[in-house]
Amino acid sequence: MTDYTDSELPEKDIEKENKDEQETRADMPFLDHVEELRWRIIKSILAVAVMGIIAFAFAGPIYKFATIPLGDVKLHFTEVTGSFYAYLKISFYTGIFAALPIVFYQLWKFVAPGLYKTEKQYVLPMVAASTILFLIGAAFCFLVVLPFAIQFLISYGQEVMTPIITVSSYVSFAGLLLIAFGLAFQLPVVGYFLGKIGIATPKRLGKGRPYAVIVFLIGAAVLSPPDIFTQILLAGPLYLLYEITIIIVRITGKKTEK
Repeated sequence: MTDYTDSELPEKDIEKENKDEQETRADMPFLDHVEELRWRIIKSILAVAVMGIIAFAFAGPIYKFATIPLGDVKLHFTEVTGSFYAYLKISFYTGIFAALPIVFYQLWKFVAPGLYKTEKQYVLPMVAASTILFLIGAAFCFLVVLPFAIQFLISYGQEVMTPIITVSSYVSFAGLLLIAFGLAFQLPVVGYFLGKIGIATPKRLGKGRPYAVIVFLIGAAVLSPPDIFTQILLAGPLYLLYEITIIIVRITGKKTEK
């Protein structure tokens, strides 16, 4: 009797196995899905909390690093607890970045039971790719977008107003923008994954360009701080990533017969 590995199984056997798995998943109670999601979220929150507590011990050096995009701009605080709460915010955002591998692992493990056996092999690569691309997006924001946005926004209207930037407002602005760009850079990973399982195709993505632009503008308004300038800075790269995603899906996506 011939033994086969997962990658060597005859096509009919693979289709039969996928069909059996699909029927098994359909029988899984809805409450079980909700319960699993709840535990995945709890584990992610705990990971962020633990990393945030650790980061608080190094809040001073992290703060100095986080203020690099400011250049010569000085920060102020107007309340007695201003600096303390700023350190808490810095620790929270640092905890999110430090816990990224765990958060993405919980996310993809929640998705994994809904995949076929032949598709589950992509989970760990997706965790690694998601983490790397998130950090690349955040680094692009930190090194390019954030300094430019700060200088532009602060200099706007200085002839009639004097900017007094509080440390709390800066940390919130920078933290939200870094996370927004990190999430935006997940688009190629999602496209690659959906292309591999046959949901996304270059033709579908090409036809969806007009709708994608609207979604990107709305997403930028939700994810980024509430000003048009930073929303445009986010929506632009999102569209570029969409075009890159189409190329990735065209190269790596599941091939279907005409």
